[in-house]
Amino acid sequence: MVLLTALWGFQQVTIKLIAADVSLVMQAAIRSLVATMLLFIWARLTRQLLFQRDGTLVAGVAAGLLFAFEFVFIYAGLGHTNASRMSVFVYLAPPLTALGLHTFVAGERLGPWQWTGVLVAFFGLVLAFAEGFSSNSKTFWGDLCGVVAAALWASTTVLIRATRLARASATKTLFYQLGLSALVLPLASVLLGEKGVSAVNGLVLASLAYQGVIVAFASYLAWFWLLTRYLAARLSVLSFLTPLFGMVSGVVFLSEPLSAHFAFAALLIAAGIALVNLRR
Repeated sequence: MVLLTALWGFQQVTIKLIAADVSLVMQAAIRSLVATMLLFIWARLTRQLLFQRDGTLVAGVAAGLLFAFEFVFIYAGLGHTNASRMSVFVYLAPPLTALGLHTFVAGERLGPWQWTGVLVAFFGLVLAFAEGFSSNSKTFWGDLCGVVAAALWASTTVLIRATRLARASATKTLFYQLGLSALVLPLASVLLGEKGVSAVNGLVLASLAYQGVIVAFASYLAWFWLLTRYLAARLSVLSFLTPLFGMVSGVVFLSEPLSAHFAFAALLIAAGIALVNLRR
C-alpha cells in the first residue's frame, strides 16, 4: 500500500515532465485508452464478464462521466499550478467522500474521530488556498481545479457505493470509468484547443507508459486486490501518504517551491485523511 501511494503521488510529476511535448488533457486521454485496452485483455484472460446485463448501465455511465471530468480538471489544472500542490488538493477526496457517504449511504455515519478528521482537512484546505489568494500567486485557478477534481472523485465513490455498482465486480466498475473517459477525454482535449502530441521521444513514451500501464491499470487492480484480502479501513488510512509523496516528488524532481505555510497545510490535510479513515 505504501508503494501504491508513492506511485500515485509521483504521477503528477510525470505529467508535468512531458507537458511541452504532449498536451495535458491529451495525456489523460492516452492514459485512459491504454488502460482500457489492458483492462479488456485482463478481463478476457481471467474470464470476467464486462457486458452482461446486471442493472448497472445507468450508474456505470454516470460514474464514467464523473471520472472523466475529474481527470479533465486534474490534467488541465496542472497547467496552472504545481504538481506538489495538485497532489494535495486532489486528495481532499477522502474527507469529501466521508461526508457524501454520511449523507447518502445508510451505515456510513461519521463518528467523532471522522468529524474531527473532516474539520482538520478543511482547515488545511483553507490554509493551502491562502497562498492562491495572494497577489503574487499564479496557482489559484489550478488549485481550484484540484478541489473540483476531488469533489468529482468523491462523487464517483459515493455513486458507486449507493447504487448497484456496489455489487458489481471491481473490474467492471473500473471498465466503466476508464472506458467512458477514453471517449470523453480526447473530445475534451480538442474542445480546449490543445495541440495534442507534438513530439515522441523516450521520456514521452516512459511517462505515458507510467500513467497508463503502471498507474491507471496495474496499480488500480493491485488496490482492488488488496481490498479483497485486508481490512479496507487499515488500507485507506495509509492513503494520507499520497499527498505527502506528491508534494515531495514535486519539490525533488521539478524543483518546485515549497513554503512552510503550505507544508503545514498539507500535513493537516494528511492528518484529516488519517482521522477520517480510523475505525470507530
